[in-house]
Amino acid sequence: MRIMGLDYGTKTVGVAISDALGLTAQGIETIERKEENKLRRTCARIEELIREYEVEKIVLGFPKHMNNDVGERAEKSLEFKAMLERRTGLEVIMWDERLTTVAAERTLIESKVRREDRKKYIDKIAAVFILQGYLDSLQISK
Repeated sequence: MRIMGLDYGTKTVGVAISDALGLTAQGIETIERKEENKLRRTCARIEELIREYEVEKIVLGFPKHMNNDVGERAEKSLEFKAMLERRTGLEVIMWDERLTTVAAERTLIESKVRREDRKKYIDKIAAVFILQGYLDSLQISK
């Protein structure tokens, strides 16, 4: 069973997919859109990837504030979750994504990716961290 991880942002969605055993997450792509609320093409691309990789579940980053409050970004993520469930029929699990973008940025810096190139990769790497966190929690609970 493959699981998809998503890092939902205002103009991008980072996408990661698990291996068939559900042990590791790999970054697939970053889906871009021109406007925040223009989601038709974004959802269509996610649906294509679900079919291509035979995804059975989605893990969506939940950007809570550090004090655990649910702010505007988290509300938008919950709306996106409902849309994904409606369109795909798959279970969508919300996963705490606090500090994943910071960790992704640090990883890119340590990998010596140039500053101007980091923007291309950061959302995809954040999706990997979101999905890998979820996959690791499954292994711990076994």
